[in-house]
Amino acid sequence: QLQLVESGGGLVQPGGSLRLSCAASGFTLDYFSIGWFRQAPGQEREGVSCISSTGMSKYYVDSVQGRFTISRDNAKNTVYLQMNGLKPEDTAIYYCAAGGTQAFRRCVSNSFGSWGQGTQVTVSS
Repeated sequence: QLQLVESGGGLVQPGGSLRLSCAASGFTLDYFSIGWFRQAPGQEREGVSCISSTGMSKYYVDSVQGRFTISRDNAKNTVYLQMNGLKPEDTAIYYCAAGGTQAFRRCVSNSFGSWGQGTQVTVSS
């Protein structure tokens, strides 16, 4: 059974940090682009960051550039999203998803076919 499982979400104060993990089971992530997406209440799902299968190419939405870092460890079959300098507007459910080798270039949800269940990130004082 192909499965992606996110972890690492939680409640953090503004300016704080969290590291999200996306672990795959039932398949290897080696040949997939991986994306992190988020959805806040009443808003559309947004592509936050995407990474190519090799990890050499990365995309960040402007609002997180310089604060978030995506990385992958194919040996552990896991992709990470390090989030620093968190802001209240980063509050959302964060999802990871797997897509084809070129999916990272557009980092839009309809390019990704396998999704995790999401993890809640809340930034509040």
